[in-house]
Amino acid sequence: MDTPKSKKLEIVIPAYRMHSQSFLNVLEGISEEDAMKRIDGKTNHIVWMAGNFLNMRYGLGSVLGLQEEDPYTDLFFQGKALDENFSYPSIAQLKESFHHISPKVYQKLLEATDEQLDEIFEIGMNISFYSETKLNFTGMCIGREDYLCGQMGLMRKILGYPGMSYTTDENLKY
Repeated sequence: MDTPKSKKLEIVIPAYRMHSQSFLNVLEGISEEDAMKRIDGKTNHIVWMAGNFLNMRYGLGSVLGLQEEDPYTDLFFQGKALDENFSYPSIAQLKESFHHISPKVYQKLLEATDEQLDEIFEIGMNISFYSETKLNFTGMCIGREDYLCGQMGLMRKILGYPGMSYTTDENLKY
């Protein structure tokens, strides 16, 4: 395992890498047609979930100093509601974006210092037990990725696909 500069990220690094594996595994074999399906018009579709996952990675990268813009930010920023009138990217496009941003964010996580992570990053939650720092935002991003992978895993099953595999690709280093 790569060693981050900040010991505060020692549990984040393996989680981030496992989420990378899970993201690819949960999308494995999903057709583009099925990726746009909603259940009874009530759920987000898999494309929206995958796009929001990626938007979290772009957001985390930005907070850590990465100068990369999510090409689909208008569709997914801050969990923007799904709008069936919008033209969403394909799973293939989202995977391409994933492979573009994920190694860069991973490198920023490895390079982050305690001082940087302790910096205030206000997001306006106004929760008494939540200090708005870059470290806590990082944790929130990891939690959101977990949630979205779980949602996509559930959608896999609802759409008739087998459950997500937990196999790992040792060549995926981010």
